[in-house]
Amino acid sequence: MNQSPASPPQQLLWDFGSVYDFFISLKVLHEPNTFGLRPSWAAGVRSRLPQNERKFLEEVYTFLWVPLYWAYTLPQPKDAATALFALRQIPAAERLAALSLSAEVPAELVERLRAVQARRAWDEADAEALRAFDKAKGYPPSAQQVRNLLDWWARAEEFGERYLEALQAYYQVFFAEEERRIQPALRQALQRAQELSQKLSLEQLIVELSQGVEFDRSFFKPTLILAPAYWSTPLLFYLEIDPTTHIILFGARPASDSLIPGEQVPEGLMLALKALSDPTRLRILRYLEQEPHTPSQLARKLRLRAPTVTHHLSELRLAGLVQISVRGETRLYSPRKGYLDHLCHLFEQFLRAEQLPEKE
Repeated sequence: MNQSPASPPQQLLWDFGSVYDFFISLKVLHEPNTFGLRPSWAAGVRSRLPQNERKFLEEVYTFLWVPLYWAYTLPQPKDAATALFALRQIPAAERLAALSLSAEVPAELVERLRAVQARRAWDEADAEALRAFDKAKGYPPSAQQVRNLLDWWARAEEFGERYLEALQAYYQVFFAEEERRIQPALRQALQRAQELSQKLSLEQLIVELSQGVEFDRSFFKPTLILAPAYWSTPLLFYLEIDPTTHIILFGARPASDSLIPGEQVPEGLMLALKALSDPTRLRILRYLEQEPHTPSQLARKLRLRAPTVTHHLSELRLAGLVQISVRGETRLYSPRKGYLDHLCHLFEQFLRAEQLPEKE
């Protein structure tokens, strides 16, 4: 049966809160390479945590994803203090479920995880169900990730107690100050996005806010919620809130800013120059200038393994040099329009700055 293309969302809503960055920043600090953050600096931030909390977070962030659904349900002002207060109101044994389960998790898997929690043990059938779910979502987990997740579901009450303690420590030693730093940028990004929404079509708006991601119309649900996030820039976080609603977190960090407070060189400039310093990535850009390519097409032309090409494309994406068209399961890459002009502008702006701030 032929089906007509899905219509764009009939309702565009906005959300705002630094709570998203509270959780995203923890993910970035534990996977710095994935997000283009200097690993040594991320390790330095983690070292400020008490030893027990640091080791606990390093283990759980091998499997724990950003709790977008739970963060979305929080009341305003949706900041870190709101999240910590709300978590304290949830019984310790229920905190893992509250943070992990959303509309995207099938009822069968929810039932299985609850059974693991009830009997305080898991078996290979539980592990296989979890692997199948993550593989279907495009994130095939390692054996260690599966074990860690199921081990903590079997000790859900202990997880709830220790995770709250770790979050409180993280807020005290780092995020309270960081939250104050990023709030102005979040507000400016929200205002800019709302202004753009009056001028651009939805598809154009998403491409602009995401710095280069174009979704096929079939992706969209009737209601779309947009919210700014500083620490994930330029990458997108998105989640199905319910069968009719998507939420997308778009990048709110200006190109002149850095995740590292006080960094002298703009992060966007450093990532772009690093990406362009690799000969394979330069060859990829030449191919993309001719026509859009999928990763597998590039792998054949470059005679490289697909994971290697995917890594190079991720570096180019973090640097804002390529655009992605998402068409079902297919991802087509092309050069981001105007990226060279933008890079030259950043470079010239940096070189001609009147005074370079001194390091403390």
